[in-house]
Parts: sequence; structure tokens; C-alpha cells
Amino acid sequence: MIQHKNLAEGKWGQMSLCAQMANIGSEVSRALNWQKKGKIDFSKKAASRALELLDLSLDSINKPFSCIKEFARLREAVVDYFYGSNQFLSSESLWRKYFDHFNYAVRRSS
Repeated sequence: MIQHKNLAEGKWGQMSLCAQMANIGSEVSRALNWQKKGKIDFSKKAASRALELLDLSLDSINKPFSCIKEFARLREAVVDYFYGSNQFLSSESLWRKYFDHFNYAVRRSS
């Protein structure tokens, strides 16, 4: 079931890399906030939406290989952190720092 229907219909592919990453980061942030509150079901739903956005990014054909590689690695790390054993040793602060840079870049360009 697609949660981001408008984005899936083509709008997502027109967004910049930073804008896509900032939106993915928003969902990851929601997942972290729910996780901190002990609402694991809500956390997994937000993580699932982040994965959906990552899949939309991976399906974009107008991205250079380096971007596709970054999205694929990010997807792997999100799955590991929220659904796996966290073998990459990710943390809440690491996730927030990673996405803060994209949020800053998007705000600066607006």
C-alpha cells in the first residue's frame, strides 16, 4: 500500500537529492520519536514510510550512480536499525546528525 501517492506519481523524481533526503529524514525522525516513546508499532510504520521514499528514490532513473548507491546503503542501514539487529551500530543521534545536513541545505536553498 503506497502511503505517499502524490510523490509516487512522479513528483518525487523531480525533487532534488537534498529535498528527497530531508523528506526521508522526516520519516526517520518520526520513527525515532515514536521509538523513544515506546510506541514500536508507530515507529515501524514511520520507518516503513521512510523505506517507501527510499524505494521511490532508488526507482528514479535520473539519478547518478553515486546517488543510487547512497540511497541503497541508507536503505540497508534503516532496515538494520529498525527491523534488524543493528549490526551497523547506528544510534538516534547518528541518524539525526546525518539528516540535519540535508534539512539545512534545503532550507538554505528555499
